[in-house]
Amino acid sequence: MHEMSIAMAVVDQVAEAAPAGAARSVSRVELEIGELAGVVPDALAFSFELACTATPLEDAELVTHHVPARARCARCTGEWAVGMPPDLTCPRCAKATAVELLSGRELRILRVVWDDALEPIPEEA
Repeated sequence: MHEMSIAMAVVDQVAEAAPAGAARSVSRVELEIGELAGVVPDALAFSFELACTATPLEDAELVTHHVPARARCARCTGEWAVGMPPDLTCPRCAKATAVELLSGRELRILRVVWDDALEPIPEEA
């Protein structure tokens, strides 16, 4: 299950950042997940709960923000929602040769809410 490896990577990255601000626990982690990232939200939530056990993230809430997939045609500059399964053919000119994916592949930590930090922890942590 690749959601477990994602959850473990998130927990590791957040736990590594904790000593920078002397935070002892995390109450919430927000992730941005693109429609095309291949992540099953329920599997990620389950995996995240397991990965947090015995870490500063134990009992942390996982909040996910869905990013729809969008594309642009370089020939006619039309933009459209790609959807699932992805449709990479421009609806305006019916070409699929010059398509640029604008969004939908995101998978990143958007925000971490730290508890009991002694000093402010930078947002990019």
